[in-house]
Amino acid sequence: MSAPAQEEEKTLQEELSLPILLADRVIKSAQEAESSKQECADLARQVDRLSHKLRSCVRLSTSSTPNQPIYERPLHRIAADIAKNLDRALTLVRKCRHSGLLRHVFSITTTADFRKVSNLLESSIADMSWLLSIYDFSDGGTDLSLPPIASNDPILAWVWSYISTIIMGQLKDRIDAANELASLARDNDRNKTIIVEEGGVLPLLKLLKEGASPEAQIAAANALFNIVTDQEKVRLVVDVLGVPIIVAVLGESSMKVQIAVANLVARMAELDPIAQEELVRDNVIRPLVSLLSMDLVLEVAKPQVGRSIHSLVQMNKELAEKYPGNSKNNHSGTSNHRGTLNFSTHSSFSDGSSRGNHLRKEREMESPEMKLKLQVSCAEALWKLAKGRLSTSRKVTETKGLLCLAKIIEKEKGELQFNCLMTVMEITMVAEENSDLRRAAFRTNSPAAKAVLDQLLRVIQEESTPENHIPSIRAIGCLARTFSAKEKPIISHLVKQLGNKNVEVATEAAIALGKFACPDNFNCSEHSKAIIEFDGVPPLMKLIRVNNRAQRHGLVLLCYLALNAGNSKALEQACALNALEGAARSVVAQHPDLRDLFAEAIHHLTLYQAGAHPHGQTLTV
Repeated sequence: MSAPAQEEEKTLQEELSLPILLADRVIKSAQEAESSKQECADLARQVDRLSHKLRSCVRLSTSSTPNQPIYERPLHRIAADIAKNLDRALTLVRKCRHSGLLRHVFSITTTADFRKVSNLLESSIADMSWLLSIYDFSDGGTDLSLPPIASNDPILAWVWSYISTIIMGQLKDRIDAANELASLARDNDRNKTIIVEEGGVLPLLKLLKEGASPEAQIAAANALFNIVTDQEKVRLVVDVLGVPIIVAVLGESSMKVQIAVANLVARMAELDPIAQEELVRDNVIRPLVSLLSMDLVLEVAKPQVGRSIHSLVQMNKELAEKYPGNSKNNHSGTSNHRGTLNFSTHSSFSDGSSRGNHLRKEREMESPEMKLKLQVSCAEALWKLAKGRLSTSRKVTETKGLLCLAKIIEKEKGELQFNCLMTVMEITMVAEENSDLRRAAFRTNSPAAKAVLDQLLRVIQEESTPENHIPSIRAIGCLARTFSAKEKPIISHLVKQLGNKNVEVATEAAIALGKFACPDNFNCSEHSKAIIEFDGVPPLMKLIRVNNRAQRHGLVLLCYLALNAGNSKALEQACALNALEGAARSVVAQHPDLRDLFAEAIHHLTLYQAGAHPHGQTLTV
């Protein structure tokens, strides 16, 4: 992409000045020809036609404005090609100025040379005619004819035509052109690369930003979505300051547009961590959570009798900080006498403008299917934004995001529920690594954290979809260090999943329980005893005989149980020592980091279990 950038450092006038100057020189040299006068005159007529077209382009470029720019990429390419052809013509006609002996020498080759140069000039004239035609939108539509310069690559000509239409055409034609670019980008990666290299991203962002019509914004968003399928292309959108445009459109557009833009946000966040960071920095979380929670009534704690005035003031202050847009028109986040927080369908808008009112009315009239589609897209965007990102997780937990996610997990099924579960899982994975977030967002007395946990446990207990079980179990495991020794029901739910027929679910349960029983957990001894108490050893022993992944995580959990409750009869009866000794060599060979854990667990079991040999062979690989 560096080459086009270097080319476009020149202005159009500078780019066109060289071929115009060369054309004048060719005409003058042709007039001075001493030989092949007819051929030179024919060339001069061709060059004169070409010169007129070049000057037409100059006039067109000088009349362009920031609001009505001219698409420069094909002009730069064609002008450079024309300059080469004119330089060749100039060399030829200058030879014809010789006389005498030199004249006879050069006349041997001129016939063939004139034919070649004439063909090249005719191609240049056709290129310029085509270029002027794609700049002419008086008849509407996009010119899809093929110029000679792109005869071997028709996609290039189509891309030029579509981008030119998006920049310079009428609204309907711009929409059609954006849709065509979206279709081309969907076909293959080469088409995406051509669109990017020929400067298609900025016009699409401009079309998205202008908001001339919902159809135009949807077409632009869909085209960008199909183009940015790798990190390099996503980064280009970031580099040209596309993120603020995308975030603004997400919060201020009709529902159909918001669906397309939310899908674009999800893709960009998934492919590029820099884009993920920039989106969060531009506060994309607020409109996403707001749209996700539309029509939901989210419960908040009721004011308690005897609460101090100071605490009530502080609570109101916190609400105001979380929803700063509600000071003028308190449409979203208004408290009512029932102690609930209502996120209405228009919670993105707070300026009371006529545009906002119009969009609110539009949104209220949308079908439930359309609202569901928007929520699915927003939930996916939150999921991708939360992955490994502390700033996202903080913003979601500092709003009513967690409570919103819990409500949707409770009420919805299918893709929306799954996306919300994945979002919760990603947030808990970040919280597992960040104690500040864990303490702030998932403290045991937090209503939002309790609501999320209740739904995770309900999914595990009541639903039968493995795809939902896995993120639910993983999320609970990530929060293992937040639970006290009294939280035995959580252990019970996870232990039941050790015997799940789906091996992946059972393995996730073993991993989660391992986080409860590992030495890093302050309550590891109590949690380990609870796992054994809820009869977790028998299904665990079955799991370690399934496959490599299940075996490894199952054996790690068994090691933790041996360390924390080595004198357990359940471990002895299940022949845990024999299982560890039998599997240790092969597992440690693949995972050397587990050597010390296995050795210590085997040592503990040999101390407690009858018939074991404390002075047996040391674990070696």
